Amino acid sequence: MKLAKSIFVVLAPTLALAGCSDELGSVEGRDSVRAVGSSTVFPFATAVAESLSRTNPEIPSPIIESTGTGGGMKLFCSGLGPSTPDTANASRRMKASEFEDCQNNGVTDIIELQVGLDGIAFASAQGGIELNLTPQIVYEALAKSPYGGEQNNQTWADVDPSLPDVKILVYGPPTTSGTRDALKELILEVGCNSNPAMAELEESDEDRYDQVCTEVRADGLYVDQGEQDNLIVQKIESNENAVGVFGYSYLEENADKVQGLRMNGVEPTYENIANFDYPGARPLYVYVKKAHIGQIPGLAEYLNEWTTMWERGGPLASIGLVASPEDVMAANLAGVNEQATIDGSDLK
Repeated sequence: MKLAKSIFVVLAPTLALAGCSDELGSVEGRDSVRAVGSSTVFPFATAVAESLSRTNPEIPSPIIESTGTGGGMKLFCSGLGPSTPDTANASRRMKASEFEDCQNNGVTDIIELQVGLDGIAFASAQGGIELNLTPQIVYEALAKSPYGGEQNNQTWADVDPSLPDVKILVYGPPTTSGTRDALKELILEVGCNSNPAMAELEESDEDRYDQVCTEVRADGLYVDQGEQDNLIVQKIESNENAVGVFGYSYLEENADKVQGLRMNGVEPTYENIANFDYPGARPLYVYVKKAHIGQIPGLAEYLNEWTTMWERGGPLASIGLVASPEDVMAANLAGVNEQATIDGSDLK
């Protein structure tokens, strides 16, 4: 389900939950919006929160937490009420298993917003190592068990003789990160499938296929750097032979320090991501509890603030967000005005 730009209509006045709401349950109240989730979406959500505070000083500033997409979904789906987050930022779509968890915990009406696009950028320090990567190269360099065999590649030249004879060292996101999920789906799995035998393995043993195609090596050549993408930037800036994996927005924000690496000969640029020419392009999402709109003070206004900032050339573009295509924004307009919820049928 593709969604796009829209304007939220406030259907009811926001009510301070000083005590309880029959719909949300009896819990201590909260007077500001709480958002959790993706470290990639975090700077955009923070900018929206800051803009809301400037335009509506009477509304308490939203609380934005960087917990990773997976961690944010767990918190979001834990139930309804002011003790739980109102929104979850995600650098991938909600999983079917997460949707089921939400449903089981009473979070039954979920609004899905595609707030823009991002790219999984591979980068090195300015003046550092130059690599023309492909999904196959990345997979063979980072997989724990390439095509089911042993991982013996120690240098980039071991993977492809045209690459530098330099030891592989990649700093990237942890397993809780939506960026890691996107790395698996958009790059590693694509690279794995360059071997025709992997299609047969997927048919015969899906669990083994997932392990072979998406499990990352744990011998120190891929370093899990936590949810702080800025720390990855610092690591590669201090080592000319290191490669970092993070959201495109961090590449743009730190263009004076790091350089993007080509994938299939394509540079990770705004235009290439917007056109999906760059292999690592991906949508970014915000999930919203419909039951909290009109109950948590400022939530409707916060969502409306997103819609005023995510267009191409808008405030979020200036900090790295790539606007969704026009047709996606148009499709989203009617749906969000009506606060349309997802039924989970097309989630994976």
